[in-house]
Amino acid sequence: METDSATHVAARDAVEPWTHVHRVVARSGTSFLWGMRVLPAERRRAMYAIYAFCREVDDVADEPGETAEKKRGLAAWREEIARLYVGEPRWLTTRALLQPVRRFELPREEFLAVIDGVETDAAPAVRMQTLDDLLGYCRKVAGAVGVLSIHAFGVPKDPGYRIAETLGNAVQLTNILRDVKEDAANERLYVPLEMVKRHGVAEDTLGAVFLHPGFAAACAELADLARDHYDRTDRLLAQLGWRQMRPIVLMMAVYRETLRRLDERGWTRIDRPVRLTRARKLWVALRYGLL
Repeated sequence: METDSATHVAARDAVEPWTHVHRVVARSGTSFLWGMRVLPAERRRAMYAIYAFCREVDDVADEPGETAEKKRGLAAWREEIARLYVGEPRWLTTRALLQPVRRFELPREEFLAVIDGVETDAAPAVRMQTLDDLLGYCRKVAGAVGVLSIHAFGVPKDPGYRIAETLGNAVQLTNILRDVKEDAANERLYVPLEMVKRHGVAEDTLGAVFLHPGFAAACAELADLARDHYDRTDRLLAQLGWRQMRPIVLMMAVYRETLRRLDERGWTRIDRPVRLTRARKLWVALRYGLL
């Protein structure tokens, strides 16, 4: 877990910030790495630092530990963001962010929004009550990252911010649908309960919810919503020209393919994981002329 501790200080003295964030991205195995390679060096470094921040904050919620400990870790991140914005970051990732924050005017509130969203994940159990709750969560953990990225790419705020929010919804909904079973192991259910109940599911335990035929219908409804957000993003991207947004187009293509495969597998078979292989991601990138 990332906290303001001797671990950060020791690492800071041994590794350069840029080297650190590059390692975080490389270790993740994310297709994000391919998309970022097309950016000019200064913008690419900014995106690597943004990604490293998101990865490390997310790890606070996902690693084993007591809820109180996780909350302390996230509070430490909020304090570190405050230090970053007065020019005194202590940690490797925030030191890597210092120049991008100044150069590209990365909004402080978006970093804090990511932390707020991750705090939802850090709770002992997660249940989204309404679709509005879910979309609010998506805005924090995905839309905020999109807004930071818009600044780093140098894209105009309009329609850039709308792209960030709409694509953030699409990608996060795809993540949720892909990881339903995995999230359940951590007592997390992001499919809104109002949606689940509307399809006749009234069971209390997650296991019973998943076995009910109405849950598949709720997932299919959420998938329709994700597709709608991908289509909205297409229309917004058309206002800019896709070449200006090549990394985003690549990410969207990969997640869209994931959603297509989830649909193909079917929503009654959530115990069968769907993951795109590296070769498949490469095919998607080549198909869209992004490599």
